[in-house]
Amino acid sequence: MPRMFGRPVTAVAVALSAVALVAGCSSGSDDAKPDAKKSSAPPAVHAQGINPQPLSKVKQGGTLKMAIQQWISQWNSYQVDGNQGDAQSIVAQVEPSLFHYDAQGASVVDKDFLLSADVTSTSPQVVTYTLNPKAKWSDGKQLSWQDFATQWKALNGGDDRYLVADTSGYEQISAVTRGVDDQQVKITFGKPYADWKRLFRPLLPAPSIATPELFNKGWLGKVPITGNSWKISGYDKTAQTVTTVPDPNWWGAEPKLDSIIYRALDASADTDAYLNKEIDYTSAIQPEDYKRLAKSPGTDIRSGARWDEVHITLNGARGPLKDLAVRQAVDLAIDRQGIVAAFSKDLPFPVTPLGNHFFMPNQQGYKDNSGKWGSHDLAGAEKLLDSAGWKDNGAGKPRTKDGKQLTLQYVLSAGSSTSATDQAQLVQAQLGQAGIAVKIQTVPADDYFEKYVHTGAFDLVSFRNVDAVFQTLLYSTFQAPTASQVYGNYGRISTPQIQQLITKAAQTTDQNAAIDLYNQADAQIWDQVHSIELYQRPQILAVRSGLANFGASGLADWDYNGMGWTA
Repeated sequence: MPRMFGRPVTAVAVALSAVALVAGCSSGSDDAKPDAKKSSAPPAVHAQGINPQPLSKVKQGGTLKMAIQQWISQWNSYQVDGNQGDAQSIVAQVEPSLFHYDAQGASVVDKDFLLSADVTSTSPQVVTYTLNPKAKWSDGKQLSWQDFATQWKALNGGDDRYLVADTSGYEQISAVTRGVDDQQVKITFGKPYADWKRLFRPLLPAPSIATPELFNKGWLGKVPITGNSWKISGYDKTAQTVTTVPDPNWWGAEPKLDSIIYRALDASADTDAYLNKEIDYTSAIQPEDYKRLAKSPGTDIRSGARWDEVHITLNGARGPLKDLAVRQAVDLAIDRQGIVAAFSKDLPFPVTPLGNHFFMPNQQGYKDNSGKWGSHDLAGAEKLLDSAGWKDNGAGKPRTKDGKQLTLQYVLSAGSSTSATDQAQLVQAQLGQAGIAVKIQTVPADDYFEKYVHTGAFDLVSFRNVDAVFQTLLYSTFQAPTASQVYGNYGRISTPQIQQLITKAAQTTDQNAAIDLYNQADAQIWDQVHSIELYQRPQILAVRSGLANFGASGLADWDYNGMGWTA
């Protein structure tokens, strides 16, 4: 069955709200209470909480109601303004996903779209996809090799008029050609590319992205053509809802649900919306929310181990943070352990500071590369600022240089959770001790990414990157920006050495060798203070007890056709 995937294009950027972008399911209850004894080990890599049930026990019909963080204006998840979690998750439901992730994070061919996909040559690397001839777009046309060719041309970086979020993988392709018929496609890579299974996920219809104008503007306010078991039946901007329903022209197994309704809500409203039965699941990670949600009748607390990291991004393209010494001083002045302790004090298992930008602690390849940049060293921060010419004006006063105060703008979404707001205030207090003034600017949730994060209108921001099961999904996050493209590198910080290492890693098919290259790159990313990793965010959800095959899916994708209400 087709499944919803979490990261179609690049590491999905998610605001620090109580909303979970993508989750899975298995039921639990007392194991996630804030006052429960903490376990001694982090969640296993395959941990899920989805209440798994055979389809025979899931009734036909019913509606599932979910919250999203903001109203969606750009639906093209490959376009730079579409690199936002809610848009990507809904598009994943209505467009073809050629592979889905299982609980181990492994990619499995989706037979509703692909009969096969194999490496048919290694020198050069050629991947041959054979499409299911039953697979059609909503305009009645079969999926074909031309869809692959058009998507490659839009995303390979050869035409800067296509404002893309990520070119990685696609720029390694040298040719996309027709196979034995229109439903077979051969992808030839100029250099080996290990993570080829993450490409064309989702696959978009050629007519909808064939020109820069269509690619950039053809998905504004709508999804023009769909190609999955679900379609969008309505966009109600007044009610802030988007509704999806099963597509009657679907060629595979019929979905169990009649509809899914997504409603844009501020994170602060989610718990009350759940308790009022306006939505059917929400995050239970905040202690104050957990205490209310766990007592709600008919509620399961479901937990899993997701690829989900919280970090602080520094903008190296403007103001004082252009100076590496100032960025390094900010890093040393921030007490990561204090932030993590404040966040996790009531969680049922320990959370430690994250030491890697590419791997989670429960993932093969994880190594703490933070070194001295992972420590809290106020004296070291002050020494760096002194050497950078920022005068110490005494306790409680901002440092100055050339008549200007050392002040940074921390941009916070109005939809942020309590923990995100607390984090901003902790950072403000910690940096203040080093003479760095921090002004917290709260902006509308709908504007947070599009008008601030994506455009670089900040000094400090904090959000989550999620579901980067393939490390190459993070390529654009650390890719060197060009004059016209930022990609996913919102802090605009990179070096030729970092670029060289992540490029070489993406071309390395030996897994252990690739892991070593990513860890080398990670150490340099820490040195440059591209971003300050904080912690792996636990996946703890409150879910209606009657929901099956849904909840905290960990590394796996949601199965939109199998989720539903138990009979």
